[in-house]
Parts: sequence; C-alpha cells; structure tokens
Amino acid sequence: MNNLEKRILMNLLKIRLVEKQISERYAEQLMRCPVHLSLGQEACAVGVCQSLNIADQVYSSHRCHSHYLAKSGNLKAMLCELHGKRSGCCGGRGGSMHLMDVSVGMMLSIPIVASIIPVAVGAALSFKLKKKKNIVVVFFGDAALEEGVYHEAANFASIHNLPIIFVCENNKYSCFTNIENRQPNDDFTRFAKCHKIKSHKMSGNKVMEIFYKTKDIISSIKKNPSPFFLQLDTYRNVEHCGPNNDDYLNYRNNNEISYWLQNDPINLYTEFLKKKKKLSDKTLDKIILKLNKEIDEAFLFAKNDKFPKIDTLDKFIYAQK
Repeated sequence: MNNLEKRILMNLLKIRLVEKQISERYAEQLMRCPVHLSLGQEACAVGVCQSLNIADQVYSSHRCHSHYLAKSGNLKAMLCELHGKRSGCCGGRGGSMHLMDVSVGMMLSIPIVASIIPVAVGAALSFKLKKKKNIVVVFFGDAALEEGVYHEAANFASIHNLPIIFVCENNKYSCFTNIENRQPNDDFTRFAKCHKIKSHKMSGNKVMEIFYKTKDIISSIKKNPSPFFLQLDTYRNVEHCGPNNDDYLNYRNNNEISYWLQNDPINLYTEFLKKKKKLSDKTLDKIILKLNKEIDEAFLFAKNDKFPKIDTLDKFIYAQK
C-alpha cells in the first residue's frame, strides 16, 4: 500500500469502528443525545475529505460523525461531546448532531434538514470576497433537496460562481420514506442543472473513484471558480436515528438490503487492496486492533472527563435576563 491507500483504509476503518462502538455502548445510557450513524456510508466522507486541504472547509448535517472524522476531527473531543462532557468539541453542549473542529476545517454541523446549505454558501462567498483559493464542501442527504432553501442557496452560488461542492449522500430514504414515494426518479443532478451547476452522479461506496473524481472537481474549481453538485448513491445499514437495526419495520425489503451489504464500501476497498496484493488479512487485523485500542482509550477519556460547570450554563446564549 502507498501512503494514500493506507490513509484511506485507516479512515474508513476508523469511522466504521467508532460508530460500531457507539452502537454497542449506546445502551449504557452515558451518551444521552440522539445519534445518526453513517454505517455503510463511510466512503462518501473519506473519498471527498481525503481530497481536501486542511484550509478547505466542510459543513455537515445531523449525520456528521463520518465527515468530522474524515476531516481529521479530534476523536476524544467528539466522544466527549456525545457524552456531554466539558472536553467535547462544543463543550458538551451540542451532542452528536453539532460536531465541529475548526482547527482542521470541520466548521459546523446543523441537524435541521438543509439548513446547513446556505451557511456553507455564505462561507464560499467569504472565500471569494477574500480572494482565497480554498474550497467549501457541504454534505447533505437526499431529503434536503426537497427543501426550498437548497434552491435559494444553489441559485446564489451559481450566480456568483462560488467555490463550493454540494455533496448529496443519497441513501434512498428520508427517515422511512423511499425515494420512489417522494420523487419521480433518483437522478438528483436535475436539481443542479436547473441552476446551471455542473454535476455528476456516481456510486457512493467506491472510495477511490470518489477520491479521484473529487480531485478533478477541485482542480476545475480552482482554475475557474464555480459550484459543483456531486451525487453519491449509498446506503445506511442501521436505522435513521439510533444505534439499532430497524428492518423489522419492513420499510425496505431483503433483496435491497442484501444488495447493499454485498456492496459495502469497506469490503469493496479491502477486497480491492487484497486483489492487488497490497493487503493481507494479518495486516488488516493488526490495523483493526490498533484502531480499537485508540478508540477504547478515547471512550475511557470521555467517560472520565468532567461535566461542564453549572455556572457556565448561560454561556454562549444570545439573550440574558
């Protein structure tokens, strides 16, 4: 494996293992915030973020763990935030849906559907006005395209030729509602074309293809600033909100689930590396063991960290009595 391949593998596995542990530990009730897991969607975050510089900015939504970690967010600060502790990335005030680490360009996560999009467009406008050569990436789900604010923001970005990549992680569902019951088809590039924004639709589970496509997009934007819309078709393996499997509700069928599990992004990537003789089962096991040790230490740190002081309760609020 070269350095790039190794970094991508480590990031994919780290996100998967962190979220698996969140899922397994959630019943302990030490994490009292809702969690929206990206199990099955890791390649979207890693493929895009691995193409970015540290000064490039990422904005996200309620399903933000993968973007935070892929942009090199601090793991201990993330887990402290999920535990409501003072060392959390938002001081224990935000929880799972408000992750940020400005030091690495993970700027903000907002859970209200589509509300992060205009904020990211504003950041891209700031880059342009300050004549900076950086890129803004905003991640959102397919349901965000059904909110009017997406169109307002996309229209503004197009008119002003802003350096932003709109990344739609299409996992087929808005909570429990399939695209088939919400849209005439699943090609969302039409929501870019109507604003004269260049676009591309591709698999969201093939991490190297996403990486190279994002590199090309970034190169194009830096030569000729303008927005781009990237649709990544992927799938979440667990429930919309929470740590468990909810397939007993029968809102998605077994054939569909089986297809996506067979095309799991981490399995696709590890099999690719093994086929190229760049990865062995022994090496993979060693990497997983090392990552699990790091994650265990981070969970222990979060468990032992202190809660915010009561006298800071009114800090960071807009209005005082």
